[in-house]
Amino acid sequence: MSPVLADVLQVTALIVALALVHRPLGDYMAAVFSSDKHLRVEKWIYRAVGANPDTEMRWPAYLRGVLAFSAVSVLFLYLILRIQDDLPGSLGFAAITPDQAFNTAASFTSNTNWQSYSGESSMGHVAQTAGLAVQNFVSAAVGIAVAVALVRGFARSRTGELGNFWADLVRGVVRILIPISVVAAIVLVATGAVQNFAGINEITTVTGQTQSISPGAVASQEAIKDLGTNGGGYFNANSSHPFENPNGFSNLLTIFLLLVIPFSLPRTFGKMVGSVKQGYAIVAAMATIWFVGVVLVTWTEFAHPGTASQLAGGAMEGKEQRFGEGASSLFAVSTTMTSTGSVNSFHDSYSGLSGGVLLLGMMLGEIAPGGVGSGLYGMLIMAIIAVFIAGLMVGRTPEYLGKKIGTRQIKYAACYILITPALVLVGTAIAMATGNGESSMTNVGAHGFSEVLYAYTSASNNNGSAFAGFGANTRFHNTALGLCMLLGRFLPMVFVLALAGSLAEQKPVPATAGTLRTEKPLFTGLLVGTIMIITGLTFFPALALGPLAEGLAA
Repeated sequence: MSPVLADVLQVTALIVALALVHRPLGDYMAAVFSSDKHLRVEKWIYRAVGANPDTEMRWPAYLRGVLAFSAVSVLFLYLILRIQDDLPGSLGFAAITPDQAFNTAASFTSNTNWQSYSGESSMGHVAQTAGLAVQNFVSAAVGIAVAVALVRGFARSRTGELGNFWADLVRGVVRILIPISVVAAIVLVATGAVQNFAGINEITTVTGQTQSISPGAVASQEAIKDLGTNGGGYFNANSSHPFENPNGFSNLLTIFLLLVIPFSLPRTFGKMVGSVKQGYAIVAAMATIWFVGVVLVTWTEFAHPGTASQLAGGAMEGKEQRFGEGASSLFAVSTTMTSTGSVNSFHDSYSGLSGGVLLLGMMLGEIAPGGVGSGLYGMLIMAIIAVFIAGLMVGRTPEYLGKKIGTRQIKYAACYILITPALVLVGTAIAMATGNGESSMTNVGAHGFSEVLYAYTSASNNNGSAFAGFGANTRFHNTALGLCMLLGRFLPMVFVLALAGSLAEQKPVPATAGTLRTEKPLFTGLLVGTIMIITGLTFFPALALGPLAEGLAA
């Protein structure tokens, strides 16, 4: 079987699997967040944290819950990392330095999972499980909760109440993330992924050298790392390490895991607003952008542009023979478009144009399909911008799902879409102007600039992947990237929840002959076009200095 045919079959199998799960999982999540019943274990959790799950919250109270919980999470994880050497199961590793502990705590709490350390030589069992793995669950659940609050804003009327943050958080973890993760971890163990709490093993390699192998609860963390679109690997090599990703089946399974919830949440949205066709329009826009990205990167990597790749007969640098160009490209596009950050190949080794597509996937706001929760609310913000533009074209007040998009709503949406570009461009500019960016480059010229741009794009959009040549473990980058991760995660949530509150207060307006039909393919096309135009106008100059310049010079 030719490599091209094998990759086509792999993508086809993935799409079929996602399509089969889309409806039942989407309906199940809608039922979870619409139910007024509490499981016994959930009641125990509510008593432990002193929360009343039946109390409805307006958007300021919901936001306070999000920020308070996340602030405690940052402090808790920071403390674990700082006292790691005094904890059981530390494997003899030292405490993490203050700047790196801040960066890591901000990273995992913000669902970014950027890693400026090597997990197998830095983190003990307690730090990995009680620290990082716990945040993999709860940070993902926070994103789902905020998305559900925005959906309720569309679904409800004449009330500012958006549900209860603590109930949404706990249900997301207990009823969705944990059950799927348990099944996925068992399957990963069956494929050969490691799962134990053994100590460090000293082995002799075939060349006679001694190597230290650090095992751990790898399969369980791998499951939630991808399902929750987190991305932080147990090992420095992430999903290219055979202990995390043993074979081709596990590779396809992990791609499925990182896409399954983001691609199913539009169905949840459709069910909760009373029109599944609205969900189909959203998921169609997500799928279109994702599929085009997969085709472009795969085609570029198979074409292996550049003198070195052409002489070698392929673009296999930075990729594993186990997966090849096609599976690596599929993984790379999926991880950069879902805020996951997990990698099975090194994006620094991709061609200039492929690297540009991966950068663009993050710059879109990671909405195709995006992170768990964050992808849906990001796409709904873009939908509001699209109907606003359509309203301007025909000279009438724009409406979306029966809610008028007025001055207040468009201000919230505009603030949302301006935050991450500002963090990316200002952060990159400061790094380059101060010399900290240049000193951390492995390469020079356009590719070196792409390394810096990629780092701040990844941090500000809560992705976590990196161009491997970038030296991020410095006091400047640990601090600057940590701030970008926190601001890029929680500032947009402020405007999402404020928008949700303003929508929930409105009385729905009836559809008329002049109302834009947002469930039709025409709207899907308008939405995709709006996304590409906004991103292009914002980031084209920066992309022209980096990946475009490199790609055109190849």
